[in-house]
Amino acid sequence: MKIKQAQFLISAPNLAQCPALGLSEFALLGRSNVGKSTFINTIVNNSKMAKTSNTPGKTRLINLFKIMSDKGDFVISDLPGYGYAKVSKTEQARWQKSLEEYLLKRNTLKCCIQFVDARHEIQKNDVQMFDWLRINNIASITVLNKCDYVSKNEVYKKIKETERFFKTPVYPFSSKVSAYKDGIIKFFEENIV
Repeated sequence: MKIKQAQFLISAPNLAQCPALGLSEFALLGRSNVGKSTFINTIVNNSKMAKTSNTPGKTRLINLFKIMSDKGDFVISDLPGYGYAKVSKTEQARWQKSLEEYLLKRNTLKCCIQFVDARHEIQKNDVQMFDWLRINNIASITVLNKCDYVSKNEVYKKIKETERFFKTPVYPFSSKVSAYKDGIIKFFEENIV
């Protein structure tokens, strides 16, 4: 699949503000600063498409991106990262409510893509997120991100470990090593219909 173009659509505070697009949608989930925005920029080959930051917790809204490819169009939603504590409890609760509503009621949501950092052990809040998805029967896959920071042997071990833990397909990824793009691009191609 060849991605031809991408377009930022909207930053919405909740599901009610998200336009109905009638396209297959994939939601990006992960801890703050796990690299979801960089992932978008890498697959669409545009470093300015999604705003990135070294400061955790910058994504506070549901950001929708329309991706146009030679195999069809689809939507990626970049959701606020979890596990970031430097905002008020009220703000965290509001994010969580918006996120849950979006994940449970977005009719065109095809699959969640949960990001974990290859450099670290699977974190408690990653497990909580995965358990919540499973309890609510929401399909998910896992992206093992930042694979360029660990050796190829370590990447292989991490993939196997993550597959055993989450029992989902695991796709290694890196914004710096283009070979890691192929697996996830193929996933989109096979699932956009």
